[in-house]
Amino acid sequence: MTTPQHGPYPPQGPQHGPYSPPNHPNHPGPPYNGYGYGYGYVPYRVPGPDDFDHRTSTAPLIATVLLTVLGPAALFLGGLSVMATDSCGSDCPTALTTWLYLIYGTIVFGGVLSLAALVTAWSLPRKVRYWNLRRWAAFITVAPSVLVIALVCTIPSP
Repeated sequence: MTTPQHGPYPPQGPQHGPYSPPNHPNHPGPPYNGYGYGYGYVPYRVPGPDDFDHRTSTAPLIATVLLTVLGPAALFLGGLSVMATDSCGSDCPTALTTWLYLIYGTIVFGGVLSLAALVTAWSLPRKVRYWNLRRWAAFITVAPSVLVIALVCTIPSP
């Protein structure tokens, strides 16, 4: 009598596990949904670049809230930074005047950049492909205000 050869693996018969299709009347298993998995498993479809993104307002909203707090603080502290030259009059060190020029240049050009980035972050199409660009625009919105506050906090003494 010869035994059938199945190779190195055992024969593959009907499986009666918790995720098997109901192919045996005594072991029905969970409901079979056609995907080979039980209990209503539905495969998740990865969103494509042209799909609608439901998280589009998160980054611009955070940037707007931060800008409403940090923007006026940067303008106030930048406006007060000129008082650092009161003690030295017209004989201020070059490092101090350079620092003040840098602060006021950041306020002027950074304000325009910040406004343009905020408008860009809010006006980008609500697609998945623009998620990274929206995030960077929101970051650039807040960056000039943070830079001005950092420059004011590290202003050199006269």
